[in-house]
Amino acid sequence: MEEWRENAERRRLADAGGSGVPWRRWGPYLSERQWATVREDYSPDGDAWSYFTHDQARSRAYRWGEDGIAGISDDQQRLCFAVALWNGRDPILKERMFGLTNAEGNHGEDVKEYYFHLDNTPTHAYMKYLYKYPQAAYPYADLVTTNGKRGRHDSEYELLDTGVFDDDRYFDVYVEYAKATPEDLLIEIAAHNRGPDEATLHVLPTLWFRHTWSWAGGSAVPSLRQEAGGRIRAEHEELGRRWLHAATGAPALFTENDTNNARVFGSPNPSPYVKDGIDRYVVHGETGAVNPERIGTKAAVHHVLSIPGGQSATVRLRLSGTEQADWDAEFDAIMDRRRAEADEFYDGIGAPGMKDDERLVVRQALAGMLWSKQYYSYDVERWLEGHGVDPLAADPEVRNSGWYHMVGGDILSMPDTWEYPWFAAWDLAFHTIALSMVDIAFAKGQLDLLLRRLYLHPNGQIPAYEWNFGDVNPPVHAWATLFVYELEKQRTGRGDRAFLENAFQKLMKNFTWWLNRKDPDGNSVFQGGFLGLDNIGVFDRSAPLPAGGHLDQADGTAWMALYCQNLLEIAIELALDNPVYVEQAQALFEHFAWIAVAMNRIGAANDSLWDEEDGFFYDLLRLPDGTATRLKVRSLVGLIPLAATTVIGDWADQRFPQLIAGAREFVERHPAVEAVVASHRPFDDSAGGRHLFALFGEDRLRRILSRMLDEEEFLGPYGIRSLSRHHDRHPYAFDLHGEVHRVAYLPAESDSGMFGGNSNWRGPVWFPVNLLIIRALLNLYAYHGDRFTIECPTGSGHQLTLYEVAREIASRLTDTFLADDSGRRPVHGAQRKFQTDPHWQNLPLFYEYFHGDNGAGIGASHQTGWTGLVAVTATLFHLVDPEQWPTRSRDGLRMATDQEEPLS
Repeated sequence: MEEWRENAERRRLADAGGSGVPWRRWGPYLSERQWATVREDYSPDGDAWSYFTHDQARSRAYRWGEDGIAGISDDQQRLCFAVALWNGRDPILKERMFGLTNAEGNHGEDVKEYYFHLDNTPTHAYMKYLYKYPQAAYPYADLVTTNGKRGRHDSEYELLDTGVFDDDRYFDVYVEYAKATPEDLLIEIAAHNRGPDEATLHVLPTLWFRHTWSWAGGSAVPSLRQEAGGRIRAEHEELGRRWLHAATGAPALFTENDTNNARVFGSPNPSPYVKDGIDRYVVHGETGAVNPERIGTKAAVHHVLSIPGGQSATVRLRLSGTEQADWDAEFDAIMDRRRAEADEFYDGIGAPGMKDDERLVVRQALAGMLWSKQYYSYDVERWLEGHGVDPLAADPEVRNSGWYHMVGGDILSMPDTWEYPWFAAWDLAFHTIALSMVDIAFAKGQLDLLLRRLYLHPNGQIPAYEWNFGDVNPPVHAWATLFVYELEKQRTGRGDRAFLENAFQKLMKNFTWWLNRKDPDGNSVFQGGFLGLDNIGVFDRSAPLPAGGHLDQADGTAWMALYCQNLLEIAIELALDNPVYVEQAQALFEHFAWIAVAMNRIGAANDSLWDEEDGFFYDLLRLPDGTATRLKVRSLVGLIPLAATTVIGDWADQRFPQLIAGAREFVERHPAVEAVVASHRPFDDSAGGRHLFALFGEDRLRRILSRMLDEEEFLGPYGIRSLSRHHDRHPYAFDLHGEVHRVAYLPAESDSGMFGGNSNWRGPVWFPVNLLIIRALLNLYAYHGDRFTIECPTGSGHQLTLYEVAREIASRLTDTFLADDSGRRPVHGAQRKFQTDPHWQNLPLFYEYFHGDNGAGIGASHQTGWTGLVAVTATLFHLVDPEQWPTRSRDGLRMATDQEEPLS
């Protein structure tokens, strides 16, 4: 087993993990948006967006977290640092990102700023961020008013559309951080005037303490205080002392991180120095708004820069655990060294043969993943007390009232730093796949976190997401756990058994929750709810159905099949040390077998999930009168069964012949099982000892693939669409008691208000499910080899192996971000500035999802959570050669994240 090529960043990772050196203590843990989150919502009606607005945020102290631009903090977010700006024209200081609320946007909430996570290393020893700030007054009112006039069939009105970037009259503000030591951070802020004329920019690096001393009760009040030499001393009872070193020529402004009650609530302020004091001083000239004694809990160093057109100016600071008389003496040398070390680290990420543009996309995708690590604090019981709710008497009218046990105070990987600044369970599982390319210890920690007693519900449910912990996300946690475990084992030669066994015990608890709660009829057909796919169905699948009844879900049932497969693999792995797990592996195989029977069953009333005429899986609506109807919408719901595909190698036969014998005996003992399982030959001796676990056989596989690979149905130019394009010409209509429900192909934004209208599974391309489809195809190739070919695209006459099909889909996904010969990137869509301007065109944004026909980015613009998986798709097929296919490997996708290991 080769060791990874050692470099400085990997040594820091090793020191952080093995020696406990606190390289991770300081990082980009400050949120991009704390206002309007559930945590800050104490309203009686649960309208978080209205209860705590952007307009209030500059004046109102938060309770649970902080936000800022290009911000950092310690890992408990006690002391925070970020950059504030003013162009001399805005009505307020630019201290945080502005965006439309869910009600204001014609397609839901939407950040209206341009910022980019350019670089980051896992220990955050080097970080780089870019914010584009207009020189004209920021058009707050125009964005709200114009978007308010647009409907769901109109495009969103973006900041570029307002004209504030015309003639390049804006600043590119680069913020870089470099750690000299774990407790010593160098900060460089470089402002570039892209316009033709001289312009003034106020740069206010800001240091403040998260407010924990009044509402929390009992906490000592920390302090910031001016010292000689331009230093600001920070004192905190837990964090100790820190110093912010700055140039002596710039004045420091001090206030308190306390609410301006007079402005927000119309009540007196106990002190004249409140949260918005620096804004009032700089923007409105209120000299009495800052403390002349130069003490407080919030401070900013005020730099006024006059920058000629086309020129730049730089501000430097240092946040350190020690006083440093010559704090800037080695500044350039340290900063340059960390930049070079970041280059060296990312040179080892990727694969030989990758083009420079592919490497750029991979690096920025992974940088976005690392910038999206944020501090998440939420003590639900204390929050419920603020709503007057007894934790042992749950109130269904109050959000999350059944989750009183939950206490968060951790660094979490967030889906999007502005639109979704809170964890989501199935998003997080996918995040760990990409994160494992750069920081496998952090990936493991994230998977472990949601299974801890402070997160996992006592009944076994994994919390879904902040707006409703009790909702249901697809159970992909076991797959991600096994993936990360095996990747570390392959890299190091050692598997973290304690991690795997701990996860297995808790995942089995969650698996049992699924069996008890989501299979109410006990027939191995599952009714999971919306399952993260929001508006994909005819009805809102998370709400009670019209006229009663329930849905037998093809995707919910398939997710559980995949869950069985993953847990089965984990049990076999653990059985290598402890044979007690063989029995659990046998039970999991039998669970899977019964799910496969249920998926393929043809009932007396032809009420099955499989439609023989269409050759596709559909949800089944069961009404109270006993009738059942297939909802014949061709969507990912019918492709998820393909994802439930796993191959186990011949090593299982060699180590556990009793398991294979027991499985054969079980199949032979149950004719219903034998009829289904025989169709895909899991015990076929001709497969080289490998065993295929799938929900259907070769005939159904070909029929599903023929639809999936049809460019007039699912196969788009940039990946697999979430809904068949067939429904563009043939919308699906379902008449239920005189009310017609319709589903049509929508390649971009949703035309429905379901789930706020800010998500669409009716046509666009989503990276996570595409990755699972690629995984399934690679596993099927590992089993069938070159003997199985399929026409791709359907109707083209080109026969491809399943490996080649997987490569084709991965290539289309990656092409979403890559520049063509003219320099245009599909992700930028029709945004001319992004497509043609050299200061914009190499700044891909990692959106939530992508137009099903042209690849343009849609939805949350910084979802480098699961869209960061482009780092995997861009790398995978540079590493994996079908001639060297790892037949003993359980998951071909691991090859994409194992850059420096030989293929075996």
